[in-house]
Amino acid sequence: MKISRIARIGAIGAVAALALAGCAANEGGTGGSTDAPTDSTLSGTIEATGASSQEAAQQSWVAAFQTANPDTTVNYTATGSGTGRENFIAGSSNFIGSDRAFNADELAKGGFGSCASDEIVEIPVYISPVAVAFNLDGIDELNLDGETIAKIFAGTITQWNDPAIASQNEGVDLPDQAIVTVHRSDPSGTQETFTKYLSAVAPDVWTYEASDEWPLQTGEAGDGTSGVVDAITNGSGYIGFADASRTSELGQVAVEVEGDYVPYSADAAAALVEASPLEEGRSDHDLAFAVDPAAAPAGSYPIALVSYLIGCVDYDDAETAGLVKAYFEYVSSAEGQDAAAEAAGSAPISDSLRDQISTAIDAIVTK
Repeated sequence: MKISRIARIGAIGAVAALALAGCAANEGGTGGSTDAPTDSTLSGTIEATGASSQEAAQQSWVAAFQTANPDTTVNYTATGSGTGRENFIAGSSNFIGSDRAFNADELAKGGFGSCASDEIVEIPVYISPVAVAFNLDGIDELNLDGETIAKIFAGTITQWNDPAIASQNEGVDLPDQAIVTVHRSDPSGTQETFTKYLSAVAPDVWTYEASDEWPLQTGEAGDGTSGVVDAITNGSGYIGFADASRTSELGQVAVEVEGDYVPYSADAAAALVEASPLEEGRSDHDLAFAVDPAAAPAGSYPIALVSYLIGCVDYDDAETAGLVKAYFEYVSSAEGQDAAAEAAGSAPISDSLRDQISTAIDAIVTK
């Protein structure tokens, strides 16, 4: 299969991140460099779980942060967003990564066991396209509109040479082969991003509400991003969805927006998010985007994941609060965002959004 520029960057970045991770805890430096001495006074360990979409970015962030702060340890385990949120409520994670913010009902219920109060900080730090990826012999790219994608995943289009697919891909020799769809078996913000897209652009076909849990019993289920990607990779005729940084060796769908077919890219995903407002009724330290795929502007990619870091305003332990705050500051910095872009092909946040995020992070109490 064709390997995109994002994929090549992601692969190089991931290898670099893993190499750094092996020495980060024991070497000094500032800004991720291992050549200069560090004057960091930070120390201690923080535990985190959550979004598997962030895994490559987290590897690069953790490596650079620990290099600049050699007496610190950040343990991030990619459990999936749903498990991360459960862990945050249960009190077993000091912060989490999540492919969606806590919703209004969850916020009203409170009871975040990781925190000393029900006030939390939610910051969007990882913006990435969700790719619709497939495995068909000899075919690297396909054009599909939202209605056709919805019909494929709803099970009403079942063959790859269906006229609805063929009409959008003139000259492509589509096989008379069964389509096998793949979804997540675990609650996933990536899955919620995808089902939100389907319900927004094809409500007459996809009659289910957006959800982090798959609503159908059809198709195959993969555990986490890796499970979905592995299933597609190993199954001829398979199609699924996953964070784009993990699908580069698979066939890719260019998605119709305003009459044009738009392939995924970090810039196209960023264009969707930049055109979206923040959700109303939230505090200055709770920055959740209200992304509407049906309102995607021309040239944008309409299935974009906005993934968050979520922490507490108040922690029982001042050392933990200081570490979480410092880590959030690094991740949202221009340097941290560039590291994620190199490692995972994500879209760096804008300077104006960074200013809002800085205000949110300042809410974390460290005394």
